[in-house]
Amino acid sequence: MPASLDEVVRLLDLEKLEEGLFRGSQPIESDLSRVFGGQVASQALMAAQQTVPDDRHVHSLHLYFILGGDPSIPIVYDVENVRDGRSFTTRRVAARQHGEIIFYMTASFQVDEPGWDHQDLMPDVPSPAESTTMDELIASFSPTAADRWKREWSSFDVRYVGDNRAEDDPQRQLVPAVQRLWFRADGTLPKSRHVHNAAFTYISDLSLLGASLVPHGQVIGSPQVQPASLDHTIWFHRPIAADEWLLYDQTSPSASGARGLSTARVFSADGTLVATVAQEGLIRRVTQQ
Repeated sequence: MPASLDEVVRLLDLEKLEEGLFRGSQPIESDLSRVFGGQVASQALMAAQQTVPDDRHVHSLHLYFILGGDPSIPIVYDVENVRDGRSFTTRRVAARQHGEIIFYMTASFQVDEPGWDHQDLMPDVPSPAESTTMDELIASFSPTAADRWKREWSSFDVRYVGDNRAEDDPQRQLVPAVQRLWFRADGTLPKSRHVHNAAFTYISDLSLLGASLVPHGQVIGSPQVQPASLDHTIWFHRPIAADEWLLYDQTSPSASGARGLSTARVFSADGTLVATVAQEGLIRRVTQQ
């Protein structure tokens, strides 16, 4: 993964090959065997945004992860102009490697316009300063995993607020699963709404599947779990500053068929609901041989 926020910004700076066709680079160094899903999603959004008028901003993304990406070669993004309306613009993006489609995205953009306004209230949670850094949390059960976290995720500052797992509660699977964390880019991003939307998309894929494991006493890095993102949706409600603290308020209403479903409300530190995210992913149980 990117060793710094500067490298994340570099990954979001796509090479334009021709109209509607872009090439995205890979991190210089990474221990991952597959491309991080958030990277593919954020690069696809950057490609789509480059084909949309400046007065239109993304309000929804619908993503499908089809094949694991190869981190050793670039990814080519082919943007299809589906529709340009008076208020809305629609794009479809196919990401390709080795002659195959590894990812699809459909994105809708809208001009800013006034309208009715309401939102959920942000839950009462500890502040980022009162929350545990992810490397401290991970180090409490695996120093090796904590070192890997620092290498792979130092471009974002992530603080764990907590979850509602209760190992001594035999009925915990009947309680809605909750997992919360704060995150922000570890540094200052360029003053570009496109970049902030893409940086948020990048990090939004990090932890959602973990919420679906809370009722089962597992974590996403457990050797007993084979995880993978299958599909991912983001609704952008209000402008996002990805280099300021965002609360990721995650819940999981269901897990079945080796898949877990998680949803999340995303709040800025002042309580503004800026986005809603949903993801279904593979959480296959790995049986020990």
